Amino acid sequence: MAFLRVFAVILCFVAAPARAAEQVAMARTGLFGSTEVRAASLNVLPKWTGVLARYFDERKLADAPCTAGAFNRCHLAEWSKFIESIRGLDRPRQVAEVNRYMNHKRYVIDPVNYGVADYWATPLQFLAKNGDCEDYAIAKFFSLRALGFDNDALRILVVDDLNLKVAHAILVVYLNGVPSLLDNQVAQVVRVEAIRHYRPIYSVNESYWWFHRTSG
Repeated sequence: MAFLRVFAVILCFVAAPARAAEQVAMARTGLFGSTEVRAASLNVLPKWTGVLARYFDERKLADAPCTAGAFNRCHLAEWSKFIESIRGLDRPRQVAEVNRYMNHKRYVIDPVNYGVADYWATPLQFLAKNGDCEDYAIAKFFSLRALGFDNDALRILVVDDLNLKVAHAILVVYLNGVPSLLDNQVAQVVRVEAIRHYRPIYSVNESYWWFHRTSG
């Protein structure tokens, strides 16, 4: 989580020139009443692009036993079984089940898990090793993508938790245009409007990232 806070400060300085250079930015009122400014280049988010690269590589896994050191198809079995078990549910139920399933994983900080200050894990790594806040959000993101949710309906959102005074990561899903939160600190899926102690910093999906300006 330390990286999340440091990176948020860096974004305050790089967001404006990055947007001007690409000429793709667009501002609107968005999550938590913030002004969202969208940019297409994900290059300023190397942790996220690294997850994307590793995730799509993992989709080409070889057959091997679960005792093998490298991730393989055997490691996919638990996740795939869960995804298929809820595929026939309606969208709100799928969201609730994904949130419940992933929130049962144990919270483990990155220095303990990976020996580094901050590491963004793929869903398979998270299912095998547990993880911290952004790992829950990433696993939920790709679970919903595997269920057929549009990329445009999902965002991983980094916020300031004003109660705990730390940076935190959650998943936002838009159902019928209404944003709700999937949070490892909250058992139920809740609408964004019900949460008052988060200040958005930036959000991202497979195509774009958004810088969030707030008046507070």
